[in-house]
Formats: sequence, C-alpha cells, structure tokens
Amino acid sequence: MQEQSTSRTNLTLLLLSIIYVFSYIDRNLIAIVLEPIKLEFEVSDTVMGAVSGLAFAILYSAVSLPLSRMADRGTNRKNIIAICCGLWSLATMASGAVTHFWQFVIARMTVAVGEAGGTSPSVSMCSDLYPPEKRSFVISLYMLGPHVGLLAAMALGGWIAQEHGWRAVFIFFGAPGILLALLLYIFTKDPGLGVYDTPAERKIRNQPHGNFFNDVRKIMKIKGFFLICMGTAIAGMVGYGYGIWAPTFMVRNFDIPLAHAGLIFGISSGIFAAIGSIFSGYYCDKLSRKDSRWQLRMPVISVLISIPFGFGFVLWPADAAWQLGSITVPHAIVFAAGFSLFNSWWPTLAFAAVSHLVSSSQRATSIAILSLFLTLFGAGFGPLLTGTLSDVFSTGDAGDGLQIALVVMLSLLTLSAWFYYKAISPYQQHISKLKADDDSETNEAMLDTESPAATK
Repeated sequence: MQEQSTSRTNLTLLLLSIIYVFSYIDRNLIAIVLEPIKLEFEVSDTVMGAVSGLAFAILYSAVSLPLSRMADRGTNRKNIIAICCGLWSLATMASGAVTHFWQFVIARMTVAVGEAGGTSPSVSMCSDLYPPEKRSFVISLYMLGPHVGLLAAMALGGWIAQEHGWRAVFIFFGAPGILLALLLYIFTKDPGLGVYDTPAERKIRNQPHGNFFNDVRKIMKIKGFFLICMGTAIAGMVGYGYGIWAPTFMVRNFDIPLAHAGLIFGISSGIFAAIGSIFSGYYCDKLSRKDSRWQLRMPVISVLISIPFGFGFVLWPADAAWQLGSITVPHAIVFAAGFSLFNSWWPTLAFAAVSHLVSSSQRATSIAILSLFLTLFGAGFGPLLTGTLSDVFSTGDAGDGLQIALVVMLSLLTLSAWFYYKAISPYQQHISKLKADDDSETNEAMLDTESPAATK
C-alpha cells in the first residue's frame, strides 16, 4: 500500500482538477456566447438548447461507458485522460473557426467524444490516490472544476466575446488543454486499481470479468444506486438548464451587457459554489464516519435549501440594482450566490457515494453510468427543455418566457431531493453489508495465518 499523500499524488490530483476545470469551461462556454451565436446563425432558443445540450449528450453517453470499461479493465487511466483532453481541446478551438452552423454542431459533438473519457477515469484515479476516509473531501477538490470553470468562463469569457467576438472565446480557452494533456502524460503516474481496497473488495476485483452488459446490470442492481442516479439526473437537468441560460436571462431581464452579465454571474456563482463544494466534502467525511446515511442526507438538505434562492434570483424585481461604477449589479445576484452555495453539494456527494458502493474494478464504470444520467438528462435535456419552455411561454417578450421557464425548471429540484431521500436506507444497507463482508474476509485471513499449516 502506498503512502497516503506524496508529492506525486498531490501533483496528479492538481493536474486532474485543472483538466476538469478546462473540461467544464470547454463544455459550457456556449452559455456565455449563446446569444451572439443564435443571432449570427438565426436559430431559435429551442435549437440553441439542443445544440448546447442534446448534441453533446448523445455522443458523450455513447462513448463514456466503453472508455470507462477500459479503465476498469486496467488500461492506463492517465493515458486515457491525456488523449481525451487533447481531443476535446482541439475540438473546442475548432468551434471558434467554423463558418456554418452544421460545422459548429459537429465541433461541439467532437468535444463530447473527448470529454467522455475525462470524468469517470479521473474520479476512479482520485479514489486510488488517497484512502477511503478522505474520499469525499478529495472528490470535492476535484469537483471544484465546474465552479472554477464557471467563474473563468463567465467572467473572462464575456469580456473576450464582447471585445474580440464569440469565436475568440473558444480558441482562447481550448488552447491550454493541449498543454495540460502533455503535462499529465509526462509527469504523473496511474497509481493502479484498488490501492486501498479491503480484503472483500480485492476478492471482488480478482473475479473474472463478465459480459459488459451483465456488469452494467450488476451495478444497476446495487441497492440505492439507481435512486442516486435519478436524483443526480434531475438535479443535473435543472443545474445545466439554469447554468446555460442564466447569463442570457440576465441580459434579457436586467438589460445589462453580455460582458457584465458573465462577470457578475461568474464571480458570484463560481466563488460560492467552490465554497459549498469544499465544505460539503469535508463535513460529509466527518459525519459519515459515524453514520453513512449523511452521505445522502446532505444532498437532500442542500437541494431543498437551494430552491428558494433560485426563485429569488429569477423573480426578484429587475429594476432593483446597485451601481458599481459603470457596472449595474442586480440585487437578484445575491440569491444566485446562495443558490450556488447550496446546489454545489450534490455533485461531490453523489459521486463519492457511488465510489463507496462499488469495488475498484467497477468504479470507473459506475461513475460513467452516473455521469451518463447526469449528462444525458442534465446536459442533454436541461438546456433543451429550458429553451423550449422559453419559446412556449414567450409572448413577445423573450425575457418573460425565459423567466417562467427557469421557475418551472427550479421546481423540479423537489423531485431530485425525493430520489436522494429514498436512496438513504438502501444505501446504508449496502454499505453495512460491504463492511460485514470485509470483517468476515479479514477474520478468515487471520485464521488462515494462525492455523498450524500456515505456521509450519
């Protein structure tokens, strides 16, 4: 067993986290430049919702499971991540070089192919870099990616788009990923599967691999797993719909420039989401040592608390604002910060919960399944459904239609909290069973060691 923390493990975690930052930026840059792209190519909110979500999600879902299967079978996870990072970074840069809308769609779908090999092998590696009792906190550090990415994309992306055009945004943020892929490939090492596996987990890992679909079926049958996936899917659908359309809502509803909307939303949401993610991972590790149910109790609590903050952001009077020099800051941004603070808990805690439910030989695949639910429902249907509802409810004022659409989407978080709540009991039962199996395996190993035959 390796040391719990070395310079190489810390460097690996740092690089994986930075790569995830750029993964999230490249995936969601379209949010800050959605309006100028829509105007240039003369398409509807529904079409932009489909391109920003569904086109990405279809290929991501198709490719992520095979790549995760490779990671669970022992293929070097570092190499998978580095190659995929290089691919999605090149595709992001290509998104800024297109001249036709169909070219833009192809570029976005290529980003999805690359990113399909990012998250699940990375979470699997993170789980082997540090011991299980630190897993939620370590994953919370990795999960800072979306929040730091949101801050960078919104704050800097809006300014670049306003000064140099929307194409420059994709080229600027795509380029660093190529360097990061090289750094990961050269300076890090895959720690190997199951570094901190218990005897029971090693026994499962050493069993012959079965048919791919049978393995997926076994994971889906694990108590609580499907309910966690559904809670994450609904939360992701709301989160992606809200995150993609919020800057556009600010431009339309508060009548402020795109650069100001990105700056205000990015700073407020990004900073508070990062705080929420780190706090949830650290505090959940602390509580879960005494009672494993806190791994899912905390998402229930945070999702429910986030709902009124989301409503406050969307429904607060548009003319209520502070003036900071030339920048108009809507009072509603306070509620956006509160929403981000609490709604950032569930990604960290859901991914950590799934990593505890399975053995190391199932971890990347199980994370890929969870990511599939998150991406297909969240990234795929969240922006699309929000854009469609915006078109349906618009009566001449696009801002009003989008406002109603966001209210409807935020209401769905109650369903996410219900799924997480229903998963608590079966999750605890499965964790208790794993612990009992581990104790049994440990006792058997001790008896074998102390037997006369073993001491001859």
